[in-house]
Order: sequence, then C-alpha cells, then structure tokens
Amino acid sequence: MNSDWIIRRATEADADHIIGFQQQMALESEGLELDRAKLEPGVKAALKDPTKGEYLLVSRRTDSGLTIAGSLMLTYEWSDWNNSRYMWVQSVYIRPEFRRQGAYRALYSTVRKMAKEAGINQIRLYVDKSNATGISTYKALGMTQSHYLMFEETL
Repeated sequence: MNSDWIIRRATEADADHIIGFQQQMALESEGLELDRAKLEPGVKAALKDPTKGEYLLVSRRTDSGLTIAGSLMLTYEWSDWNNSRYMWVQSVYIRPEFRRQGAYRALYSTVRKMAKEAGINQIRLYVDKSNATGISTYKALGMTQSHYLMFEETL
C-alpha cells in the first residue's frame, strides 16, 4: 500500500466527512455527543466562508481507492502585540485505522508551510487536558505547552 499522504483544502462536497469526524472527535476526546442540527450549519458556514475557518483533509490511496483519513480546521487571530496573525489548529480528527501512521504529521507539516508562507507569527491549538495521546503527538511535533490558561463563558 502506498504510504504517501495527500493533503488538500476541503470543499462543500466534503461536509459530511467533516461533520462525521467532528462528531467522532468530540465523543472520543471529551465524551460529548454533538448535535448535528447545530454542527452541520457550522461546518457548512466555514466551508462557504474561509474567514470563519478552513478545513484541510488528509487522504491515502488504499486498495479501495482514495480514502479520507482525517481533517483539521484552521482559524486565525490577530495579535496587536506582535503585529501578526496567529494560526489556530482546531477540530483535529484522524480515523482510528490511520492513527500512528503519519497522517497528522503530514497535515501539520502542511500547516507549518502555510503559516510560514503567510507570515504567521505562531501556530496554536488547544487540547483537552485528559487527551494524553494528543498531547504527546503535539509535543513530538515540536509544540510546547503555553503558559496561558483558557477561560470561557457559555451564553
């Protein structure tokens, strides 16, 4: 089997894959069941408007053809301190049968290249504090834990 990963930007035709990935990711990483009635328009809004976010897909050729192995979403934040944008990696999901084979490494390599080309100051992500596998993966790729704590209020 070919081990080369194919990375591409998602299109509106990929919505069902991304929705399914997000439902699985939330269930696996946080034990949350996402409401498809809220999730679907949220994913489709980002697919239609890249200022909301953009999705990257990672695929691999298998015996049954090209198979989408996972995805992530990128969003951006302006830093007045650095006069630069930060790139946020969000909603990471790799299908279980493709984990530990380099799919996320290939995605992250593409993200780093995109960030450098766009003059991005930092790449950031947040991860559930109980997601030991994710944490070890991000550290292995050179990311370090930030000194910031995250706070939120649901309205």
